[in-house]
Amino acid sequence: MELTKRFLRAKNPCANGFRWFVRHIEDGASYQQALDTLVQAGRVEDACWLLQQFGPTDAVLTLEHLEADAVVFAGSLQVKGNIEVGSLLRTGHHVRAGGSVRVGQQLLVGGDLWSEGGLRSEGRLQVNGDIRVRWGVQADEAIHCGGELRVGWDIVAGSSLQVQGPASVGQDLLVQQGISCQRGLRVGGLLHSGHSVQAEQGILVGQDIWCGMHLEAGWGIRAGGGISAQGSIKAGESLQAGGEICAGPGYGIYAGLSVPMDTWGSSGHVVAARKPDSLLSGHWTGTEQGSPDLVDMARLG
Repeated sequence: MELTKRFLRAKNPCANGFRWFVRHIEDGASYQQALDTLVQAGRVEDACWLLQQFGPTDAVLTLEHLEADAVVFAGSLQVKGNIEVGSLLRTGHHVRAGGSVRVGQQLLVGGDLWSEGGLRSEGRLQVNGDIRVRWGVQADEAIHCGGELRVGWDIVAGSSLQVQGPASVGQDLLVQQGISCQRGLRVGGLLHSGHSVQAEQGILVGQDIWCGMHLEAGWGIRAGGGISAQGSIKAGESLQAGGEICAGPGYGIYAGLSVPMDTWGSSGHVVAARKPDSLLSGHWTGTEQGSPDLVDMARLG
Protein backbone atom coordinates (compact mmCIF):
# COMPACT_ATOMS: atom_id res chain seq x y z
CA MET A 1 0.00 0.00 0.00
CA GLU A 2 1.29 3.45 -0.96
CA LEU A 3 0.29 6.52 1.02
CA THR A 4 -0.37 9.84 -0.69
CA LYS A 5 -1.28 13.21 0.76
CA ARG A 6 -4.71 12.99 -0.83
CA PHE A 7 -5.30 9.50 0.55
CA LEU A 8 -4.23 10.58 4.04
CA ARG A 9 -6.28 13.79 3.99
CA ALA A 10 -9.43 11.70 3.42
CA LYS A 11 -8.93 10.20 6.91
CA ASN A 12 -9.23 13.66 8.54
CA PRO A 13 -5.89 13.75 10.37
CA CYS A 14 -5.10 16.51 12.84
CA ALA A 15 -3.54 19.61 11.27
CA ASN A 16 -0.23 19.24 13.09
CA GLY A 17 0.16 15.59 12.15
CA PHE A 18 -0.73 16.20 8.51
CA ARG A 19 1.78 19.05 8.20
CA TRP A 20 4.52 16.86 9.65
CA PHE A 21 3.62 14.03 7.28
CA VAL A 22 3.80 16.32 4.24
CA ARG A 23 7.22 17.66 5.28
CA HIS A 24 8.90 14.40 6.25
CA ILE A 25 7.32 11.53 4.33
CA GLU A 26 7.60 11.33 0.57
CA ASP A 27 4.34 11.18 -1.35
CA GLY A 28 3.71 7.58 -2.38
CA ALA A 29 5.80 6.06 0.42
CA SER A 30 4.89 2.54 1.52
CA TYR A 31 2.54 2.08 4.46
CA GLN A 32 5.15 0.40 6.67
CA GLN A 33 7.82 2.93 5.67
CA ALA A 34 5.54 5.71 6.89
CA LEU A 35 4.95 3.88 10.19
CA ASP A 36 8.70 3.38 10.67
CA THR A 37 9.45 7.03 9.92
CA LEU A 38 6.88 8.23 12.44
CA VAL A 39 8.21 5.91 15.16
CA GLN A 40 11.83 6.90 14.51
CA ALA A 41 10.83 10.56 14.86
CA GLY A 42 9.18 9.86 18.23
CA ARG A 43 5.66 10.30 16.86
CA VAL A 44 4.44 6.93 18.14
CA GLU A 45 0.87 8.10 18.74
CA ASP A 46 0.65 9.27 15.13
CA ALA A 47 1.91 5.87 13.96
CA CYS A 48 -0.78 4.16 16.05
CA TRP A 49 -3.41 6.48 14.55
CA LEU A 50 -2.21 5.58 11.06
CA LEU A 51 -2.41 1.86 11.83
CA GLN A 52 -5.89 2.30 13.24
CA GLN A 53 -7.02 4.10 10.09
CA PHE A 54 -5.54 1.79 7.46
CA GLY A 55 -5.60 -1.51 9.35
CA PRO A 56 -3.36 -4.60 9.31
CA THR A 57 -1.41 -6.12 6.43
CA ASP A 58 -0.28 -9.66 5.62
CA ALA A 59 3.41 -8.72 5.92
CA VAL A 60 5.58 -10.95 8.14
CA LEU A 61 8.81 -9.72 9.72
CA THR A 62 11.11 -12.54 10.88
CA LEU A 63 13.95 -11.71 13.28
CA GLU A 64 16.49 -13.49 15.48
CA HIS A 65 15.62 -11.13 18.34
CA LEU A 66 13.96 -7.75 18.71
CA GLU A 67 15.21 -4.88 20.85
CA ALA A 68 13.83 -1.37 20.28
CA ASP A 69 12.42 1.65 22.05
CA ALA A 70 9.07 1.43 20.21
CA VAL A 71 7.62 -0.71 17.43
CA VAL A 72 4.49 -0.20 15.31
CA PHE A 73 4.22 -2.91 12.65
CA ALA A 74 1.18 -3.41 10.43
CA GLY A 75 1.71 -7.14 9.90
CA SER A 76 2.98 -10.04 12.05
CA LEU A 77 6.22 -10.41 14.01
CA GLN A 78 8.02 -13.76 14.25
CA VAL A 79 11.01 -13.56 16.59
CA LYS A 80 13.17 -16.60 17.32
CA GLY A 81 14.46 -15.22 20.62
CA ASN A 82 13.36 -12.53 23.07
CA ILE A 83 11.42 -9.34 22.42
CA GLU A 84 12.49 -6.27 24.45
CA VAL A 85 10.67 -3.00 23.73
CA GLY A 86 11.18 0.05 25.92
CA SER A 87 7.83 1.75 25.47
CA LEU A 88 5.10 0.57 23.07
CA LEU A 89 4.77 -2.52 20.88
CA ARG A 90 1.78 -2.55 18.53
CA THR A 91 1.07 -4.89 15.63
CA GLY A 92 -1.72 -5.28 13.12
CA HIS A 93 -1.61 -9.07 13.30
CA HIS A 94 0.24 -11.73 15.30
CA VAL A 95 3.30 -11.80 17.56
CA ARG A 96 5.21 -15.05 18.04
CA ALA A 97 8.34 -15.23 20.18
CA GLY A 98 10.64 -18.19 20.79
CA GLY A 99 11.71 -16.53 24.05
CA SER A 100 10.15 -14.00 26.42
CA VAL A 101 8.35 -10.74 25.65
CA ARG A 102 8.94 -7.62 27.76
CA VAL A 103 7.40 -4.21 27.01
CA GLY A 104 7.98 -1.05 29.03
CA GLN A 105 4.57 0.54 28.48
CA GLN A 106 1.76 -0.84 26.30
CA LEU A 107 1.53 -4.08 24.36
CA LEU A 108 -1.24 -4.03 21.72
CA VAL A 109 -1.55 -7.01 19.37
CA GLY A 110 -4.12 -7.18 16.59
CA GLY A 111 -4.04 -10.99 16.34
CA ASP A 112 -2.62 -13.81 18.49
CA LEU A 113 0.31 -13.57 20.91
CA TRP A 114 2.40 -16.71 21.49
CA SER A 115 5.47 -16.77 23.72
CA GLU A 116 7.68 -19.74 24.58
CA GLY A 117 8.95 -17.81 27.62
CA GLY A 118 7.29 -15.23 29.85
CA LEU A 119 5.26 -12.11 29.11
CA ARG A 120 5.71 -8.80 30.93
CA SER A 121 4.01 -5.47 30.21
CA GLU A 122 4.54 -2.48 32.47
CA GLY A 123 1.31 -0.98 31.13
CA ARG A 124 -1.80 -2.23 29.37
CA LEU A 125 -1.81 -5.63 27.67
CA GLN A 126 -4.38 -5.98 24.89
CA VAL A 127 -4.44 -8.93 22.49
CA ASN A 128 -7.35 -9.22 20.08
CA GLY A 129 -6.75 -12.94 19.47
CA ASP A 130 -5.40 -15.78 21.62
CA ILE A 131 -2.75 -15.47 24.32
CA ARG A 132 -0.54 -18.54 24.76
CA VAL A 133 2.41 -18.18 27.12
CA ARG A 134 4.53 -21.10 28.32
CA TRP A 135 5.67 -19.32 31.51
CA GLY A 136 3.91 -16.51 33.40
CA VAL A 137 2.18 -13.25 32.51
CA GLN A 138 2.51 -9.97 34.41
CA ALA A 139 0.90 -6.64 33.51
CA ASP A 140 0.89 -3.51 35.65
CA GLU A 141 -2.45 -2.45 34.17
CA ALA A 142 -5.42 -4.26 32.59
CA ILE A 143 -5.21 -7.45 30.52
CA HIS A 144 -7.65 -7.99 27.65
CA CYS A 145 -7.70 -11.19 25.60
CA GLY A 146 -10.04 -11.37 22.63
CA GLY A 147 -9.71 -15.15 22.23
CA GLU A 148 -8.45 -18.11 24.24
CA LEU A 149 -6.06 -17.58 27.18
CA ARG A 150 -3.54 -20.30 28.07
CA VAL A 151 -0.73 -19.58 30.54
CA GLY A 152 1.59 -22.20 32.04
CA TRP A 153 2.46 -20.40 35.29
CA ASP A 154 0.95 -17.39 37.12
CA ILE A 155 -0.98 -14.38 35.87
CA VAL A 156 -0.54 -11.15 37.84
CA ALA A 157 -2.54 -8.09 36.74
CA GLY A 158 -2.44 -4.63 38.29
CA SER A 159 -5.97 -3.89 37.09
CA SER A 160 -8.70 -6.08 35.53
CA LEU A 161 -8.67 -9.25 33.41
CA GLN A 162 -11.11 -9.71 30.53
CA VAL A 163 -11.15 -12.86 28.38
CA GLN A 164 -13.51 -13.46 25.48
CA GLY A 165 -12.74 -17.19 25.18
CA PRO A 166 -11.88 -19.98 27.64
CA ALA A 167 -9.10 -19.26 30.14
CA SER A 168 -6.59 -21.71 31.61
CA VAL A 169 -3.92 -20.70 34.14
CA GLY A 170 -1.44 -23.32 35.33
CA GLN A 171 -0.68 -21.79 38.73
CA ASP A 172 -2.06 -18.68 40.53
CA LEU A 173 -4.34 -15.98 39.12
CA LEU A 174 -3.87 -12.70 41.02
CA VAL A 175 -5.84 -9.69 39.78
CA GLN A 176 -6.19 -6.34 41.54
CA GLN A 177 -9.64 -5.60 40.12
CA GLY A 178 -12.33 -7.76 38.50
CA ILE A 179 -12.21 -10.85 36.28
CA SER A 180 -14.62 -11.43 33.40
CA CYS A 181 -14.55 -14.56 31.24
CA GLN A 182 -17.01 -15.20 28.42
CA ARG A 183 -16.37 -18.96 28.54
CA GLY A 184 -14.95 -21.14 31.32
CA LEU A 185 -12.17 -20.33 33.80
CA ARG A 186 -9.66 -22.95 35.01
CA VAL A 187 -6.92 -22.11 37.55
CA GLY A 188 -4.41 -24.63 38.88
CA GLY A 189 -3.55 -22.75 42.07
CA LEU A 190 -5.08 -19.78 43.91
CA LEU A 191 -7.63 -17.39 42.43
CA HIS A 192 -7.53 -13.93 44.06
CA SER A 193 -9.47 -10.96 42.69
CA GLY A 194 -9.87 -7.51 44.22
CA HIS A 195 -13.39 -7.17 42.81
CA SER A 196 -16.00 -9.44 41.19
CA VAL A 197 -15.30 -12.67 39.29
CA GLN A 198 -17.74 -13.65 36.54
CA ALA A 199 -17.63 -16.56 34.08
CA GLU A 200 -20.33 -17.40 31.55
CA GLN A 201 -19.55 -21.11 31.97
CA GLY A 202 -17.73 -22.95 34.78
CA ILE A 203 -15.04 -21.99 37.30
CA LEU A 204 -12.58 -24.69 38.37
CA VAL A 205 -9.78 -23.77 40.83
CA GLY A 206 -7.19 -26.04 42.43
CA GLN A 207 -6.82 -24.08 45.69
CA ASP A 208 -8.74 -21.19 47.33
CA ILE A 209 -11.01 -18.67 45.65
CA TRP A 210 -11.12 -15.18 47.15
CA CYS A 211 -12.82 -12.20 45.54
CA GLY A 212 -13.42 -8.68 46.76
CA MET A 213 -17.04 -8.55 45.60
CA HIS A 214 -19.32 -11.06 43.81
CA LEU A 215 -18.50 -14.53 42.47
CA GLU A 216 -20.70 -15.83 39.65
CA ALA A 217 -20.62 -18.68 37.13
CA GLY A 218 -23.25 -19.67 34.58
CA TRP A 219 -22.40 -23.35 35.18
CA GLY A 220 -20.68 -24.86 38.25
CA ILE A 221 -18.01 -23.60 40.65
CA ARG A 222 -15.47 -25.93 42.21
CA ALA A 223 -12.44 -25.14 44.40
CA GLY A 224 -9.94 -27.49 46.00
CA GLY A 225 -9.77 -25.11 48.98
CA GLY A 226 -12.25 -22.61 50.40
CA ILE A 227 -14.46 -20.15 48.55
CA SER A 228 -14.77 -16.64 49.97
CA ALA A 229 -16.45 -13.56 48.51
CA GLN A 230 -17.19 -10.16 50.00
CA GLY A 231 -20.46 -10.14 48.01
CA SER A 232 -22.78 -12.91 46.80
CA ILE A 233 -21.85 -16.33 45.39
CA LYS A 234 -23.97 -17.60 42.48
CA ALA A 235 -23.61 -20.84 40.52
CA GLY A 236 -25.90 -21.90 37.70
CA GLU A 237 -25.29 -25.54 38.59
CA SER A 238 -23.35 -27.16 41.47
CA LEU A 239 -21.06 -25.55 44.04
CA GLN A 240 -18.22 -27.46 45.67
CA ALA A 241 -15.34 -26.49 47.97
CA GLY A 242 -12.72 -28.46 49.84
CA GLY A 243 -12.97 -25.86 52.62
CA GLU A 244 -15.72 -23.50 53.73
CA ILE A 245 -17.93 -21.39 51.45
CA CYS A 246 -18.49 -17.86 52.76
CA ALA A 247 -20.34 -14.89 51.27
CA GLY A 248 -20.04 -11.29 52.43
CA PRO A 249 -22.13 -9.84 55.27
CA GLY A 250 -25.76 -9.54 54.15
CA TYR A 251 -25.19 -11.53 50.93
CA GLY A 252 -26.40 -14.99 49.97
CA ILE A 253 -25.01 -18.17 48.42
CA TYR A 254 -26.94 -19.65 45.51
CA ALA A 255 -26.51 -22.90 43.59
CA GLY A 256 -28.69 -24.42 40.88
CA LEU A 257 -29.84 -21.07 39.51
CA SER A 258 -29.84 -22.28 35.89
CA VAL A 259 -31.56 -25.64 36.43
CA PRO A 260 -35.05 -26.65 37.69
CA MET A 261 -35.41 -27.06 41.44
CA ASP A 262 -36.37 -30.73 41.09
CA THR A 263 -32.96 -31.43 39.53
CA TRP A 264 -30.92 -29.86 42.31
CA GLY A 265 -30.19 -33.33 43.67
CA SER A 266 -28.12 -34.10 40.56
CA SER A 267 -27.26 -30.69 39.10
CA GLY A 268 -27.41 -28.26 42.02
CA HIS A 269 -25.18 -29.90 44.67
CA VAL A 270 -23.54 -27.85 47.40
CA VAL A 271 -20.53 -29.49 49.07
CA ALA A 272 -18.24 -27.82 51.63
CA ALA A 273 -16.44 -28.39 54.93
CA ARG A 274 -19.61 -27.18 56.68
CA LYS A 275 -23.01 -25.95 55.57
CA PRO A 276 -22.82 -22.25 54.68
CA ASP A 277 -24.90 -20.02 56.95
CA SER A 278 -26.26 -17.99 54.04
CA LEU A 279 -27.09 -20.85 51.63
CA LEU A 280 -30.33 -19.80 49.90
CA SER A 281 -30.61 -22.28 47.01
CA GLY A 282 -29.19 -25.62 45.94
CA HIS A 283 -29.13 -29.12 47.48
CA TRP A 284 -26.87 -29.36 50.52
CA THR A 285 -25.03 -32.68 50.15
CA GLY A 286 -22.80 -32.41 53.18
CA THR A 287 -19.06 -32.69 53.54
CA GLU A 288 -18.74 -35.85 51.43
CA GLN A 289 -17.54 -35.56 47.86
CA GLY A 290 -20.96 -36.25 46.42
CA SER A 291 -21.70 -37.96 43.12
CA PRO A 292 -18.95 -38.50 40.51
CA ASP A 293 -20.44 -35.91 38.18
CA LEU A 294 -19.24 -33.19 40.54
CA VAL A 295 -15.77 -33.65 39.10
CA ASP A 296 -17.03 -32.23 35.81
CA MET A 297 -19.54 -29.71 37.12
CA ALA A 298 -17.28 -26.76 36.33
CA ARG A 299 -17.13 -27.75 32.68
CA LEU A 300 -15.27 -25.24 30.57
CA GLY A 301 -16.94 -26.05 27.27
